[in-house]
Amino acid sequence: MIATPDRTLLPRVFFDRPVLEVAPDLLGRLLVRTTPDGPITLRITEVEAYDGPNDPGSHAYRGRTARNEVMFGPPGHVYVYFTYGMWHCMNLVCGPEGRASAVLLRAGEVTEGAELARKRRLSARNDKELAKGPARLATALDVDRTLDGTDACTTTDTPLRVMTGTPVPSDQVRNGPRTGVSGDGAVHPWRYWVADDPTVSPYRAHVPRRRRS
Repeated sequence: MIATPDRTLLPRVFFDRPVLEVAPDLLGRLLVRTTPDGPITLRITEVEAYDGPNDPGSHAYRGRTARNEVMFGPPGHVYVYFTYGMWHCMNLVCGPEGRASAVLLRAGEVTEGAELARKRRLSARNDKELAKGPARLATALDVDRTLDGTDACTTTDTPLRVMTGTPVPSDQVRNGPRTGVSGDGAVHPWRYWVADDPTVSPYRAHVPRRRRS
């Protein structure tokens, strides 16, 4: 018999820890996106940790900006950024306020509201691909910059919440280099995923862009 995932809201103290503790502990947790058409629930299967001023791969490595302001705020808030002029990506802020560390949500399994996610992910060949990659995840859940700064730990009405779910046992957690990170940050094995899960995105190393002559 399969146990029913716990729908208890994760408390803020869960996120008020070092990012390398929070990141693998997010695997198996549930992200609930409330939309006007109904809820979409995602079981988190892949994440990446970004450690602020200690991490050249982090948006906060060079300090506070208008873009990364939410990363410096209280833990448990949502940081959304726009990339390549077309995609949004979603992160969960962690660590003490002012520390600017966050976990990028890279992939997940849509366990509720798949019919809503399919309407936004028309190119997905099957439901395993609905949120297979950070931009696909944000698209499937209808996440954009209007949700930047959302408190995912509040009990009041909010469009995004993180629930306890079913944590993944440590022997089923894998880790390795982050996808697409260049320079000194490329060596950090701070990508975590659920072993053998079909919704996990493929690893891609950073490929430098050619300069135009």
